[in-house]
Amino acid sequence: MSFDPIAYINEPRWQESRLGLDRIRVLLERLDRPQDRLRFVHVAGTNGKGSVCAYLASVLQMAGYRTGLFTSPFIERFEERIRVDGADIPRDELTAATCAVKEQAEALAAETGDHPTEFELMTAVALVHFAQAACDIVVLEVGLGGRLDSTNVIEPPEASVIVRIGRDHTALLGNTLAAIASEKAGIVKPGAPVVSWPQEPEAMAVIERAAEACGDALVVPDFSELRVGSARSAGAATQGALVRPFSYKRFADLSTHLLGGYQPANAALAIETIEVLRTRGWSISDEALRTGIAQARWPGRFEVVDSGPNRPTIVVDGGHNPQGAHALASSLEDMFPGARPVFVIGVLEDKDYPAMLEAVIALGSAFVAVAPDSPRALSADRLARAIRWAGQDLLGCSACVKPVVAQDMNDALRRACELAGSDGVVCVFGSLYSVGAAKRAIAAMNRD
Repeated sequence: MSFDPIAYINEPRWQESRLGLDRIRVLLERLDRPQDRLRFVHVAGTNGKGSVCAYLASVLQMAGYRTGLFTSPFIERFEERIRVDGADIPRDELTAATCAVKEQAEALAAETGDHPTEFELMTAVALVHFAQAACDIVVLEVGLGGRLDSTNVIEPPEASVIVRIGRDHTALLGNTLAAIASEKAGIVKPGAPVVSWPQEPEAMAVIERAAEACGDALVVPDFSELRVGSARSAGAATQGALVRPFSYKRFADLSTHLLGGYQPANAALAIETIEVLRTRGWSISDEALRTGIAQARWPGRFEVVDSGPNRPTIVVDGGHNPQGAHALASSLEDMFPGARPVFVIGVLEDKDYPAMLEAVIALGSAFVAVAPDSPRALSADRLARAIRWAGQDLLGCSACVKPVVAQDMNDALRRACELAGSDGVVCVFGSLYSVGAAKRAIAAMNRD
C-alpha cells in the first residue's frame, strides 16, 4: 500500500498539543538541521498572522527571491500550508519530505518513547522541503504562542514580526494580554529587528522589554499615516474583482484584494517589515512592494465569494475569537452599509464564543448554527442556545433571535440563502474549519 503523508502527519496519536522545543530540536538534528540552510521572517501574534505572511511572501516573490511560506491551518487542501513561490507543495515532494521525517521521528520515538507531535512533524517537513527547494527566504508563521512553538527552533531571523495580540488559547498562553504577549515575544532573538503592531499598552510594554533585552531595534507602524478607501471594482479586465485602495506613508495609491477593513493595517505592518529587510541588504524595489501587495491572496479572510445567479452575496471569514469577530462586523458594515446579514456560525468549543456572538448579534437578521468538522467543535444545538442567550442579554428579547440548527454546512448554506433572499448577504464565520467546508459547499451549489 502506498504511503499517505497527510494521514501519517495527521495521525490522531500525534495531535495533542505539547509545547516545547526539545523534540523538534532533536528531530531536526537527525535531519541535518535544514533550518540552518535557510533565512527567515518569523511571524507571531493572534489576529492577522496569515494575511501579513501572505503580503510578505508575495512582495519577496515579486522582488525575485525564491520564497517559502509556512502557514496554518489550511482552508481546502493540506498542501496549502507549505508553499514555494506561491505554489503548494507537490504531492510527490510532500511524500519524499515526510518519509525522511518519518524515519527520524520513529527512530526518536523508539529511543525516547516520545514521538513528535503533529505540528512538529509539519514544521520539520516544511523545513526539509524549503531547504531542498533552495529557498532564499522563508516566511514562517508561528503555530501557537511563540516561545515554545516548534517554529522557534530557528536561529535569529531577518526580522521578528508580531501582529495584533488578543486573548486566544488562554488555557495554554495565559489569561492576560501581558502573559500572552510574553509567549508571543518569545520569538524575539538578539540580532533580529522586531516589527510589531501597536499593541494594547500592557502587551506593548512586554514587547518593548523583549526587544530592549536582546538589543534589537523595534519598529511600530504609524497608523495615523494610513489612509483607507472603500472597496471598489478592480476593472473589467479582472471580471468584477474587488480591491480596497489605500496609502501608507510615502506609498500612495496602493491596493489590496484582501477586502477586510483591517487589511490595509496588516499591509502597513508588512511594509514596515519590508523596510527592515531593505536595511539588512535585501533588494526590494518599490515596484515589487506595490505589485506584491496588490497580488497577495489569502482565502477565507473576509472573502467575498461568487455564489452564482439568483443567490445572495456570500462572505466567508475565518474570524475565530472576539477580536476577529469585531473586525468582521466592522468590515461588513463598511462593505454592505445598511445590510442585515444572515450569519452561519460554527465554532470550536474552546473558543470565547459568547464574546464572538456579542460582536455580531445586533448586526444579523438571522442565525444558522452548525458544527465545524473538528473533534473540538461545539455542537450546533449548544451554539444555538448560546445565540438565544446572547439575544436575551444584548437585545433584551430572546424571541427576536431564533437560530436555525443545521445538520451540516450544505444544509446551513441552503437555509441561510433562503433566509437572506437573492439580494441579501450571508456571512459564514467562527472557525477556519467552517470556512473550508463553506467554500466546498458553495462550489457544489455553483455546479448544480
